Amino acid sequence: MASIKLQDITKNFADKHVVKGVSIDVPDGEFLVLLGPSGCGKSTLLRMLAGLESISGGEIHINERRVDELPPTERDIAFVFQSYALYPHMTVRRNIAFPLIMRQHRWWFHIPLLGGMAKRRIERSPAVSQLVERTARTLALTDWLDKYPRTLSGGQRQRVALGRAMVREPQVFLMDEPLSNLDAKLRTTMRAEISKLHQRVGGTFVYVTHDQVEAMTMGTRIALLKDGVVQQFGSPREIYEAPANLYVARFIGTPPMNLLQATVNADGSALALGGEASMPLPAHLRGLAAPGAAVVLGLRPNALTVARGGQGLAGRIALVEHVGAESLVAVALTDARTLHDEEGAASADLMVTVPGYTDLANGDPVAVGFDAAQAVLFDAATGRNLAAAPRAH
Repeated sequence: MASIKLQDITKNFADKHVVKGVSIDVPDGEFLVLLGPSGCGKSTLLRMLAGLESISGGEIHINERRVDELPPTERDIAFVFQSYALYPHMTVRRNIAFPLIMRQHRWWFHIPLLGGMAKRRIERSPAVSQLVERTARTLALTDWLDKYPRTLSGGQRQRVALGRAMVREPQVFLMDEPLSNLDAKLRTTMRAEISKLHQRVGGTFVYVTHDQVEAMTMGTRIALLKDGVVQQFGSPREIYEAPANLYVARFIGTPPMNLLQATVNADGSALALGGEASMPLPAHLRGLAAPGAAVVLGLRPNALTVARGGQGLAGRIALVEHVGAESLVAVALTDARTLHDEEGAASADLMVTVPGYTDLANGDPVAVGFDAAQAVLFDAATGRNLAAAPRAH
């Protein structure tokens, strides 16, 4: 398949800067997910890669060949749209075969009778029909090849759109939120199907979504964008365990990372969390911030424990949600304070995930413990993960 290199890509619409100097290297065979909220520039970046949108600056390389000045037809990519974009008057077989038919397009294809005969001849040729049949078997569409799109379910239509991309055997597959029109159960099924497809085909996939669950479960690499800037680029595990900044920490995770305002004490051995609350500074975080520095302590909900009595941060149960395999427990802390979000509104209480069902009830006094090895420390002023910054002296 192909590697992809985006080098300092920018996109401006009049005086609005939508994409700002994005540089990403995608090795051959990767599943890259462009993740972010609406308006962050991820779909625009995908369209520029496809050639459907011109770039304002930078270079795009596919397989070490510069393609940003080439038309879409010469980039050897396949695009799967959010709306499926199937031809309603064509059968599934003809929809899948259509890219192969148009690859042999001639001007006289537009002549009604002559063009129709030529297209049918190409569609029925052994090379095309065998490729369509093989693609249909891969996507479990064999029984629907002679059906029309209107008779198919949403998941089946999505598979037809994928088949139309696969049959071309392109260097790169591009997908723009292809699951957003499906219900929750079908999205889960199709996530698995696309992941299996990537493993079978072994191609390079670039997938756009605003859904972090899709990104974490499908991607081998994630580029998280905000306002046209890549906030972090790495594997799902890297982004989850070591978010580059507070924005990434807030965006990734359900529930997101707990963020506590803190101050490093005079000898750098502990964190003051407000009032009487304090905690020893984990060994791997010592020396990252100077004594007296304002910092933000990040703790994932699964790194916390909650119990009646014992050692830890004091608080009371504010809410308990049972979600089957685990329970989500919100704790209103007595002294420590959670960090306000970027809009200035107060964050939710400290969130803790508890395996199975819990007998904790609203109003119960509790103590929250934590796994120090999973703690992350951020600079309060810049929001940057201090473990990725030069150590303070």
